[in-house]
Amino acid sequence: MKKKLVLLAFIPALFSCSNDDNSTTPSNPELRLVTSSNTSGKVSYTDLMESSPTVKSFTIGSLDTDGVFYDSERDEILLASRSFNKLEVYNGIKNAVATNAAALNLALASGSEFNNPREVAVVGDKVVVTQDQNAANANTNKLLVYQRTGNSLTLLNNYTVNFKTWGIAIDGTTLYAIADLTGDLVVFENFFGKPNGAITPTKRVTIQGLVRTHGIAFSKMDDRMVLTDVGAASSDSDGGLIVINNFSSVLGMTSNGGTIALSNQVRIYGPMSTMGNPVDVAYDEGNDKIYVAERLNMGGRLLTFNLPTTTGDAAPAAARAEAGISSVHLHRK
Repeated sequence: MKKKLVLLAFIPALFSCSNDDNSTTPSNPELRLVTSSNTSGKVSYTDLMESSPTVKSFTIGSLDTDGVFYDSERDEILLASRSFNKLEVYNGIKNAVATNAAALNLALASGSEFNNPREVAVVGDKVVVTQDQNAANANTNKLLVYQRTGNSLTLLNNYTVNFKTWGIAIDGTTLYAIADLTGDLVVFENFFGKPNGAITPTKRVTIQGLVRTHGIAFSKMDDRMVLTDVGAASSDSDGGLIVINNFSSVLGMTSNGGTIALSNQVRIYGPMSTMGNPVDVAYDEGNDKIYVAERLNMGGRLLTFNLPTTTGDAAPAAARAEAGISSVHLHRK
């Protein structure tokens, strides 16, 4: 089985490998969705501003990738390669779309300072990647920070953490992370100001009823947190989606080690949802849409949900097959 943000010198906006947030209205608005896969060796790109959006699929150099980000100013897709344990940057996306190209060109790669990556998040000139524990990395969970300068990606910080990593999202200098194998959300304030080595979260809370977290997306504009629950990794029908409105207040009222109750959640669970292993999520605050990378059900699908207002089972508003889908990112400008 096989991850929400943010903006950068890479691009402007906000969050995770999941979503960008910009409260101003640009003269030439952009809304683009990108996905990656850990089985197909492809990424997808969709311009959602088109009257009839068409999904473009491109072959890349890595068969297995996790975590994806689109930068419109540089016209690049950045992702974490699990095939080569590097950050990779592919450029010329708009021209590839215009010319109906089959593959993208690798423009830049980092060193191999991590093993078994699961997600990326970007803010300013910083790129954060999560390393999930496995035998090849001595069962070490990490958060690594790279700096993008010109045509280089340089490792700035190497942090070890005491929880199993997966999805992350950034709001300014605060990093939100999920603790895999649990229903917990972890918060690091002043994240970029910490020295290398082991770091301790500012706060860790449990999301009541959430079995196993994976995907995370945060919208500062809406003050809304969106999380996914993969449940049992072997089940293709027990996944769910959790929305926490007024997140800053809810989190602030929850003590370190405390629990965010069901009463503060809006949840989608059930057979109509077709979620089994929803491994990543992106949120579009402008259109009240949630995009879910469903890894297991039907071999992998991108699901689109309308923002739920009440808890219950709900069918996706749209769905498309995407083999091995591992991550989804929404770019808004």
